[in-house]
Amino acid sequence: MIYISAIGMLNALGRSAEEIAANLTRGVAPGMKTRTGWLQGTQEVVLGGVEGKLPPIPQSFAEHRSRNNQLLLAALEQIQPAVDAAIARYGRDRVAVVLGTSTSGLDEGDLHVQRSLNGEESLEWRYPQQELGDPSRFLSRWLALEGPAFTVSTACSSSARAIINGYRLIDAGLADVAIVGGADTLSRMPVNGFNSLESFSPTLCQPFGRDRCGITIGEAAGLMVLTREPQPLALLGTGESSDAWHISAPHPQGEGAVRAINMALAQAQLTPDDVGYINLHGTATPLNDQIESMVVNTLFGDRVPCSSTKHLTGHTLGAAGITEAALSALILSHDLPLPAQDFSRGPLDATLPPCGLLLTPQPLARPVILSNSFAFGGNNASILLGRVS
Repeated sequence: MIYISAIGMLNALGRSAEEIAANLTRGVAPGMKTRTGWLQGTQEVVLGGVEGKLPPIPQSFAEHRSRNNQLLLAALEQIQPAVDAAIARYGRDRVAVVLGTSTSGLDEGDLHVQRSLNGEESLEWRYPQQELGDPSRFLSRWLALEGPAFTVSTACSSSARAIINGYRLIDAGLADVAIVGGADTLSRMPVNGFNSLESFSPTLCQPFGRDRCGITIGEAAGLMVLTREPQPLALLGTGESSDAWHISAPHPQGEGAVRAINMALAQAQLTPDDVGYINLHGTATPLNDQIESMVVNTLFGDRVPCSSTKHLTGHTLGAAGITEAALSALILSHDLPLPAQDFSRGPLDATLPPCGLLLTPQPLARPVILSNSFAFGGNNASILLGRVS
């Protein structure tokens, strides 16, 4: 079995496990704000941001200077003792780094282009800042590690697949410890890109709501330390699949999502009735919520409590998988009440198949949580986490 020994995260809910746990319980996200300057032709949109200063990146790491990597450093600070202990015990060549992202340092590249077009100097920009491989390259170099290090970019399942890849590296004996997770930063490209696809909500998103019209984008970072050493929390099972159906739409019967969930259950040797909560992908786009509710209804009926937490973090894109897996781990480790779906701004879509959506917070009855990430291109990933002691 592969265990989780430490978790660091920051997002619109807060900058530490304690702050995030408190705000998740209250259903309040300080970083979900109306912001300007992101969407062309519109003055104000709601976006989820990380508030406050981030750790600086020194001149010796100038080619890695990006807000994305600063978010990773802030998450790393929370788990540094566990990382240091792993390096001391196993050696730098036995610690892997696997991260997910979809933006990396794209915002810095955008700013560079803007300045250049305006005839301004852009002396701080370096091309490696925006390469998709940079997060893992940076973190591995920062920690002076010599083990496997790579980045996964499969849109909104990126960091979920990073967790799965870390699991497999340990299981295959290629590493003793894996630092897994990811980060994505607010950037004009995804904001305007999703808006052009008519999948973006300028106001706060409404997962599974009757009036839902698209996603609210957020930024976040999260890191987990995976190990064979027994811990109270474990990665019980993982599943992944590819729809091979459409570049952006899910399979109309949700076949790939069903396969990913069933794979995770089979690996964990669990049944649907063993699951105590499902953290839904729940993006608040009409099609995603329709297909996911159908998939959950098919596999679990209306028996397992579930909700999407994206109205509290925003859709953090490449960081969504780690963000929601980390929130699930927080519920398990801190014995938090399950977060209810927010229908305060509009009613539930009554046409959706019933799938156990929580209308009020309630205790976790069984210490197993399923976290789903279903991305563009039919990149599906499901992760089962649980308490083992």
